[in-house]
This record gives sequence, C-alpha cells and structure tokens, in this order.
Amino acid sequence: MEIANRTLTVDVIAALTYWPGIIWGGRKNPPDPVDLTVLPPFFNEVLQDLPWWNRDWKVSHVEPGLPLETGSDHYGHPSRFTEVSLPGTIGCSGDESLPFVAKVGFAGDRLIRFQAKIGDVVLGPAVAPAGRLEPHPFARVLTGLMDLRGIPVKKMARETARSMSTIYMLRTGRHNPDPFLTQEIAKVLGMSEADVRVIAGLDAGTTQ
Repeated sequence: MEIANRTLTVDVIAALTYWPGIIWGGRKNPPDPVDLTVLPPFFNEVLQDLPWWNRDWKVSHVEPGLPLETGSDHYGHPSRFTEVSLPGTIGCSGDESLPFVAKVGFAGDRLIRFQAKIGDVVLGPAVAPAGRLEPHPFARVLTGLMDLRGIPVKKMARETARSMSTIYMLRTGRHNPDPFLTQEIAKVLGMSEADVRVIAGLDAGTTQ
C-alpha cells in the first residue's frame, strides 16, 4: 500500500491528535472538542488507493484515538513521528458492517505509514516488492541479534551444522524457523531456547 508522503490537512491532524481519554501534563483536560467527521473521508481516500479495494466499502464512523507513540524532541525520549490507533466502523451499502481500526503514523503534516484492521483482517504496507513473498518476521530480529553479537553467517552455519545458504535465507525471511533450528540458534546467541522460540513465533508445544 503506497501511502508515504501524503499531505495531511490541519483538520485531519487535529482529529488524529484528539485524545480525550489521555491526561497529558501541560495540556488542557478535557481538551476542546474537534471535528472527527473529517476522518472517515480521509480513511476512505487512503483505502481507495488500493487497486483491488471494493469501493462499496466505506468507513462510516471513527472514534477518538489512543497514541501509540508521540513525536517529541525531549531529552531521553526522542521520537521522529506520532502514531495513533483509532477505532471505528466500516460497512457496505448499509447492509453489512465490521469493526475497523486504523493505525496512523505521521510526522508533521506528512503521512508516514498506515495500517487498517477490518474485522479480523489486517491491511498494511508490504515489506517485499509486489509479487514477492513477505519475509518471516524472525528474519529482522535474528539479523539484529547476530550483528549485535558480531556473529558472522559462516560461524552461525558452522555451529548450527547448517549450510550458509540456510542462514542467509533465515536472515532474509525466506526460510521459516523450526524448533530444532531455534534450539541450536539459541545456543550460539547465548540466549534461552524459550526466548528464541517466542521471538520466532513458535508455540511452547510446537515440534515441527
């Protein structure tokens, strides 16, 4: 979903940052009401940029959001952007409706990222190019842990008795981690097997 660099209007920013359920130091409590009706058209515009999106489905209602991250230059709490979660409702011609949740990240008046959850389905930006399989999320964590510890691919391959190509595929997300491999990886990383299994998204009872 290509949404980067979309410009947000002043009214949309005000609606995204209206958090009456949150008490902030230095902010008026409760805050002055803002117009939340600007958000359904904004979300519909973003969703309709998807070439496969059914135009009959429209966001009809949005409630005040909750901040997940707030842009700040304060010492010790640097953050480049604000991200907020907003619940609402989406429907099709009044015949059917589903719960809707939008996660919106923005910096200044520029939209950085957008994710929508419609019912139990999550729509979000892809990591891999169109037509390519999405990488397993374990890849990024494994790569970071290996790099932090200075463990090269050759060493990880040797100590887990795997080929270097297997480790490369794990690091790029093209190979799913299995319980036996995570057990061996945990030893090389100096971590508990249980921790690595959790990071890899494996249930405690998974054996294959």
